[in-house]
Amino acid sequence: MSAPSMTPAQATMCLSFSPGIGAIAYWRLISYFGDATTACAAPEKALREVMGLSEKQRRAVAAASSLLPAVRAEEERLAKLGGVCICHTQAEYPEKLLHLTDPPPLLYAIGDIALLQKRAIAIVGARAASSYGRRVAFSLAQELARHLVVVSGMALGIDGQAHAGALAARGQSIGVLASGLDIHYPPANANLFAAMRQQGLLVSEYPLGTPPETFRFPARNRIIAALGEGVVVVEAAKRSGALITAQMALDIGREVFAVPGQIDSAKSAGCHNLLRQGATIALSADDMLAVLDGIGAKKPAAIDRGEIILSDEQAAVLALIESYPQSREEILDRSGLSAARFGEILIYLELEGLLESVPGDMLRRLPES
Repeated sequence: MSAPSMTPAQATMCLSFSPGIGAIAYWRLISYFGDATTACAAPEKALREVMGLSEKQRRAVAAASSLLPAVRAEEERLAKLGGVCICHTQAEYPEKLLHLTDPPPLLYAIGDIALLQKRAIAIVGARAASSYGRRVAFSLAQELARHLVVVSGMALGIDGQAHAGALAARGQSIGVLASGLDIHYPPANANLFAAMRQQGLLVSEYPLGTPPETFRFPARNRIIAALGEGVVVVEAAKRSGALITAQMALDIGREVFAVPGQIDSAKSAGCHNLLRQGATIALSADDMLAVLDGIGAKKPAAIDRGEIILSDEQAAVLALIESYPQSREEILDRSGLSAARFGEILIYLELEGLLESVPGDMLRRLPES
């Protein structure tokens, strides 16, 4: 009986749906047969000649064509969600993922798939991030998003702040999931998921309904590392998924940046180790853009001379802040600004070393050097 007719993408999905056929086994099949359609139609005798396949995997490949009805049903469900499936043979598939030793054969996507072809940078870090880490991730993403697509993993903490910062700057962002696109994990990021679908792109190598099991997160991290020209680690403990992403980035020749933190903070210990090992210090978006082939806006000559240039709005806010602690709420009221805009200005002034937050939701101005 002849194998049913299917497109190359459907053949790839049939293999991916086969029990025990992950990315590594898939690429072994492609290396031997040349394409997924030929692999699906291969007789068992030919499958025995493929190095590295177990007997169970050979049986799964031999039966792969029978999964075509399930593949077609998946395509229908995906279309109803407004998503698409991108096969590695299609022009929409990002060539930069092929730098991996085990690139995902398929990408399920919802949103603007054109972002996959644009220059990007990844921002990763701790889920249980400090207020400092969240603030820096948001601010760096805002600045970087004016030049690059910001990639992260849709987790709580640093990931979520990176996506939110990019969207707040009217930039573009890609969220890489460790589950099916129809599963929003963590649930606390529900609003972010909705915003990313409208303003950015959500991608996964897993079919709909796939739960976010622990082992899928390191696999997800390799996609984050490959999509960016560099990876920025904002906060990371000595053992963390962010460091796995950094190592994966190094393995494929990407730049690794690390944000310094407090020397006694366990949340920054991983970043400090990266810096000892030669990672590029991440102090500003401009510095990182300069490393990534000199793209982005150049600093004005005044800043090169050590001056800090403030907009009228930023200068007006700074003028309201004294050298003794004052209530943040009181200064917001006096500024006449929206809470969101006021917060953005405070982040900039704090990063420039002009003010600091003190306990009790207070602010105080720092002496100018």
